[in-house]
Amino acid sequence: MHRLDGSCQIPGTTPAIPGMFPAMFPLATGQPFGALPVMPVQAMTQQATRHARRVYVGGLPPTANEQSVATFFSQVMAAIGGNTAGPGDAVVNVYINHEKKFAFVEMRSVEEASNAMALDGIIFEGAPVKVRRPSDYNPSLAATLGPSQPNPNLNLAAVGLTPGSAGGLEGPDRIFVGGLPYYFTEAQVRELLESFGPLRGFDLVKDRETGNSKGYAFCVYQDLSVTDIACAALNGIKMGDKTLTVRRANQGTNQPKPEQESVLLHAQQQIALQKLMLQPGAVSTKVLCLTQVVSPEELINDEDYEDIMEDMRGEGEKFGTLVNVVIPRPRPNDAAPGVGKVFLEYADIDSATKARAGLNGRKFGGNQVVAVFYPENKFAQGEYDD
Repeated sequence: MHRLDGSCQIPGTTPAIPGMFPAMFPLATGQPFGALPVMPVQAMTQQATRHARRVYVGGLPPTANEQSVATFFSQVMAAIGGNTAGPGDAVVNVYINHEKKFAFVEMRSVEEASNAMALDGIIFEGAPVKVRRPSDYNPSLAATLGPSQPNPNLNLAAVGLTPGSAGGLEGPDRIFVGGLPYYFTEAQVRELLESFGPLRGFDLVKDRETGNSKGYAFCVYQDLSVTDIACAALNGIKMGDKTLTVRRANQGTNQPKPEQESVLLHAQQQIALQKLMLQPGAVSTKVLCLTQVVSPEELINDEDYEDIMEDMRGEGEKFGTLVNVVIPRPRPNDAAPGVGKVFLEYADIDSATKARAGLNGRKFGGNQVVAVFYPENKFAQGEYDD
């Protein structure tokens, strides 16, 4: 089972360079040093360093094969500037276990394998994969063979990864959020996720050239106990022609389901609220539309109407400069548009955003208020029936 035979070859040494070593170490036999067999030395060196040149890649999709994995990792290594062994592909061999969805990817050099460690969480064919050291990795021996940590100057942004994110975006509770509409801003995605609690780390992955969202993000909650709640509540929500995929980033598609009934109940309640938020009304504007606040019957009497206007104005001004309050009233023998809605127009989007966060879900007259952003152009034209 020994990897090396009883020869005197030292692991990690390189083949002899003709004309160099004979002058330093003249052989008593007169046999030229360069005549020693070169290929076995190289082969033994490769075997001795293999544990430090291989990386484990877990969570592969079923469509992955040796060629696609090799091509992908060679390309991303080149893109981040991780190739240190000269021109050509960094990957020299790939072994895939299709049943368990993992691969061993062998690099040309120890340093390139260490650089590949920075690729943990990279998206391969639509899913984040784990990049780890193999089980036979020997840290103390590897330290004598080359760098054991990734180069800190790698251009990880070129492949959608965030440098230095380990402080807040690592560990088993990191969440992958895929299928996001491209028009969703960083603030809107964060707002969606923070409805379950404050975040310790967040990264909306963007295209390096355009700055536009790539449609997926990663996050970690400060309270790790809400991780499964958020995943259960958000996973599978449809947004236009897209469907959210939300799961622990290091567990592939095998997302464990929370077993506590209270957790699932809370998740179901959150789904109802989030579906409302994920409609076009989630795009921030200066105008807020409130529903389930008043009934048409309450708006008929002038005195009652004025009281409601004052209440809404007083409530709305708590969040910023309120420019206008519009509460459409029913008209005799005519279906007036927007009856039952309350519109709050603010001086800026920041105030409207604060108002939405403060009013959405609040109880008003026994009803739970639903607050969504409303298109400014429609509001300006008096179109209240959207």
